[in-house]
Amino acid sequence: QVQLVESGGGLVQSGGSLRLSCAASGSIFSITVMGWYRQAPGKQRELVATITSGGSTNYADSVKGRFTISRDNAKNTVDLQMNSLKSEDTAAYYCKVIGRSSWSSPQYQYWGQGTQVTVSS
Repeated sequence: QVQLVESGGGLVQSGGSLRLSCAASGSIFSITVMGWYRQAPGKQRELVATITSGGSTNYADSVKGRFTISRDNAKNTVDLQMNSLKSEDTAAYYCKVIGRSSWSSPQYQYWGQGTQVTVSS
């Protein structure tokens, strides 16, 4: 089992900034990918950004240039710095990890419980 604890959501005005953090603990041998997804009311969950253990990043077009994902492999944490926030960024943000509990075990994926980000216009 892997536990993910997210923090950093809240209410911010349009144009403001927030930083989300996610810490993973439990049966962790390696974490291949850490990422953030979001889901707005009435919409499907969508990718925001991911980062591999080697530091390769991937961003949704809608957040490129405004959001930055980073991770600390030693601490099994991933952060999402969100700048120039817009009302359309309002959503529940979820942390996701893909990893293994040992070198021979199959890959797993876990989701965090979500943290709400609300951007007021």
